[in-house]
Amino acid sequence: MTEPLNDVALDRLFREGRSYNGYSDAPVSHAQMDAIWELMKMGPTSANMLPARLVWCESDAAKARLAKHASGTNGPKILQAPVTVIIGMDMEFYEQLPELFPPADAKSWFVGKPELIEVSAIRNSSMQGAYFILAARALGLDTGPMSGFDNAGVDAEFFAGTPVRANFISTLGVGDPSTIFGRLPRPGFDRFNTIV
Repeated sequence: MTEPLNDVALDRLFREGRSYNGYSDAPVSHAQMDAIWELMKMGPTSANMLPARLVWCESDAAKARLAKHASGTNGPKILQAPVTVIIGMDMEFYEQLPELFPPADAKSWFVGKPELIEVSAIRNSSMQGAYFILAARALGLDTGPMSGFDNAGVDAEFFAGTPVRANFISTLGVGDPSTIFGRLPRPGFDRFNTIV
């Protein structure tokens, strides 16, 4: 059995990790972006399908293109963050399976099955998005995941002519603690869990 992580690591990843609404002026380097990917790609996905496709909006122009499709207060958050990442999902992920999952003809499991493709892309790219959040936290960065945006607008803006669709968006940087409020409720085990 592997030794459990210590409390410092568990606090950073879970207990004290927060979704930030604003960030310090500290930049996010390309090396940090690469390091996040190198960690998050190791998280499990069905048949190693890895359907997530990330667009790292670093420039002011790219963030403005994205922010115009955001709702409510999300636009200013996107513009202020050092980087905002679109976690997309490749609806033709199965084309990569001969390389990514050589033990079986996994591509044949999906071809011509749009409902299976969609549910698999959503589920597994969402898992990869969670790995993104944890990888960023593990590397000393903070995130602000959000779903308040016009999916069709973002798809047209960033993924036109491709099989990729936006799943969700996340800001990324060194979080400013003054931009968050108190921890929201997290009920105990008995409330939302059943052992059968």
